[in-house]
Amino acid sequence: MTGVGRQLSGLVPSWPAAFGADPAGARLRRIEQSPNYSEGAFNNPLGPPDRPSLRGLVRALPVQMRASALPGRKPERPVPVYGNTLADLAVPPVSGLRLTWMGHATVLAEIDGRRVLFDPVWSERCSPFDFVGPRRLHPPPVPLESLTGLDVVVISHDHYDHLDMPTIRTLVDHDVVFAVPLGVGAHLEHWGVPSQRLCELDWNESAQVAGLTLTAVPARHFCGRGPLGRRPTLWASWVVGGDEHRVYHSGDTGYFPGFTEIGERHGPFDATMIQVGAYSELWPANHMTPAEGMRAHADLSGGTPSGVMLPIHWGTFDLAPHPWAEPAEGTVAAARELGARIATPRPGAPFEPAADQPEDWWWRAAAVAPEGGWPEHPGAVTGTSTILE
Repeated sequence: MTGVGRQLSGLVPSWPAAFGADPAGARLRRIEQSPNYSEGAFNNPLGPPDRPSLRGLVRALPVQMRASALPGRKPERPVPVYGNTLADLAVPPVSGLRLTWMGHATVLAEIDGRRVLFDPVWSERCSPFDFVGPRRLHPPPVPLESLTGLDVVVISHDHYDHLDMPTIRTLVDHDVVFAVPLGVGAHLEHWGVPSQRLCELDWNESAQVAGLTLTAVPARHFCGRGPLGRRPTLWASWVVGGDEHRVYHSGDTGYFPGFTEIGERHGPFDATMIQVGAYSELWPANHMTPAEGMRAHADLSGGTPSGVMLPIHWGTFDLAPHPWAEPAEGTVAAARELGARIATPRPGAPFEPAADQPEDWWWRAAAVAPEGGWPEHPGAVTGTSTILE
């Protein structure tokens, strides 16, 4: 936020708490000393923030409105949410690593006896208001209060579909540490998270939490959740490693060459969770297409895909002018082309990356079929018995 914006925000105390708070004091001084910060904002690996301009967003509105009426933009039948999540989670993973995609970018990762919850959003809308904004296309697989034994909550950045105030306020009652990019801690403190339970990192900084090593790594995106423009808060992807396993969560990012360096410095990864949805030619620098997401997965392992890729950031909210099922179909096609292993679980279905991943093209049961029918991906077998690798 600009200096004028900060002055104005102080004059409007009645603004919704969901807008969060500006960094100040020691937190702001630390931000100003960051090598990734200059001229009042954090910068992307490829230069200034790739924030869409207001003019561009206004021009995009007619495109978005036309696209929202197209067949296939939303599922036409209920999304099949897995119904046995809590019973499955009650049994420890055999391999020591298990992931449960709860929808959008929310993933519960069980790593070497610890539980990490990435970008938790349980609200009905990803919005500062409960009466307007993108609404869920499927319910959360489990009640938030039922997720016990959490050790760390990891936040990638402060956009509403990744940082949800009601969810955070519920999680405050858990004995959990919140790991966030630099500056984002101001929001959480504003919502009642004690400062001693915050782990706030700049890019390439690491911390030890509950026997895990958490590292914030570069991403290509932007931040801001108030009405007065950007705020001095950082966005990040995350690497989390235990004694035996290591995972990568992309948060939101456009494609950039830095994935290779991240893999060299912090890999190899048993699993990656990579954004493949909510992309558009109107904001190509902010979100990856499925093909770009698969390319990032390969870059993270030196060019040849290894480990399992879980496609995230799709299926739960309608945020972009592409068909609802396109991110999943595109990821399957890209995996076939590169010979990569992917997991496509329905929301709430736990899986262990070390095990063979059965095909489950569950989205086809809910989506509007494309004109001409669903594609036959090379190597596909009708049913759910083959492996994507």
